[in-house]
Amino acid sequence: MAHAAPTAPAAPSSSGPLSRASGLALAAVLLGAVYGIWASGIRRDAGPITGMNILFGFVTGIAFAAIWYGLHTISPRLPRELRAVSWTVFTGLSFGFLYSLTGATVLRSTVMALAVAVPVGLALFYRYYTTE
Repeated sequence: MAHAAPTAPAAPSSSGPLSRASGLALAAVLLGAVYGIWASGIRRDAGPITGMNILFGFVTGIAFAAIWYGLHTISPRLPRELRAVSWTVFTGLSFGFLYSLTGATVLRSTVMALAVAVPVGLALFYRYYTTE
């Protein structure tokens, strides 16, 4: 009976860790840009585009992208409960901040952020428990 001969190790593929990191960075930049444009658009409130409005959009987008990238990098090492909670808090804070830019009260912004974060948290908790 013929046996398979050992083969040489496969060459490294282009889908290695460097590719994943660059994909995450690209996603963070795109999401940060969308979030920053959205936040500056809400703050502008159909008024003229000013330098401070553009600066606000850049700072907001950079902060969102940095937090999203850091959380996406760190969260796989967290236990599933803490992982779900961290993404839930990030979702609630992100939405609550955008909602507060509309001029709503702090209480209304908090309630709306919780209304978004709780279902997201439950869905993530369910997903992490059923897939890990």
